[in-house]
Amino acid sequence: MLARDGDAGREDGLLEAQALLAWRRVQLRRGGSSADFDWLLEFAGGLGWSQLQRLRLDPGQPVALRCSLGAIAALWSQHLETATPLQYLVGIAPWRDFELAVGPGVLIPRQETELLIELVQALGLAAQAGSAPLLWADLGTGSGCLALALAQLLPTSFGLAVDASATALAQAGANLERQGLAGRVALRQGSWWQPLQPEWGQLDLVLSNPPYIPTPVWQELAPVVRDHEPPLALDGGPDGLDALRAIAAGAPQALAPGGWLLLEHHHDQSEAVQALLAEQGLEAIQPHPDLEGHGRFVSARRPALAADPPGSGPGDQLTPRPGEDHG
Repeated sequence: MLARDGDAGREDGLLEAQALLAWRRVQLRRGGSSADFDWLLEFAGGLGWSQLQRLRLDPGQPVALRCSLGAIAALWSQHLETATPLQYLVGIAPWRDFELAVGPGVLIPRQETELLIELVQALGLAAQAGSAPLLWADLGTGSGCLALALAQLLPTSFGLAVDASATALAQAGANLERQGLAGRVALRQGSWWQPLQPEWGQLDLVLSNPPYIPTPVWQELAPVVRDHEPPLALDGGPDGLDALRAIAAGAPQALAPGGWLLLEHHHDQSEAVQALLAEQGLEAIQPHPDLEGHGRFVSARRPALAADPPGSGPGDQLTPRPGEDHG
């Protein structure tokens, strides 16, 4: 729909760029940041940041938005008055090359979490999956962002997306369907490793962005996060390590021999998380930085089994994976 808002519109239903820019300045005087408002202009109105910059160079050019200025102003008012995240108001969260649907009860995916997917590539697991399909899992899938990215990156492999929240699982499933990737991922509801018990000992790759913010820190977060995004996905307990302890404790049993575990954690938890993984006998433990250079991720693997001695019988073989034909 072409945008009109009182005197800002032209007879042909378009907007004058100069009028739009003046209207934008009025909205910003009400409060909030220009970055947030320009995000809203892009994902509600369809006017991207680069287009907005061109308007400043040519303020006489016409502009078409996909919703009215009044509708955008109403969303901005709701954001300012209630601190509701803009992603919830618009129903969209861009992440990597996806536009994910999000809503209340589902964690809004953050840019730094994209680096978990970069780690999969850096560790050579994408190349490995090309010759030998992997069984992977995403613990605490939320919107399904990591599951979507893994399904896209590892097209011949199969994944399991786990979350304790039925609301989050429904959103993840909708996002997988929307991207045409639902056939590569199964959804499981429950706490961390428990829903994957049938696959214990067979998981080649597990990623997780669990709740890791210490409760006292979470209580002091900005209202836009603390009062709206699900505590289940953010509050990691008194020291922020409750979920990370549970994941580390289950890794030796759930991972396949040689299987990898990649974790996101709080910016000051790197040494503690590495120690948790070492206590469980994992190896190749390595920290990785976020976009600002802070330790934010850890990778580790379960030790591989020793090579079978000559003459080993079939009783020593691993349980077949789901879908494998050993007939």
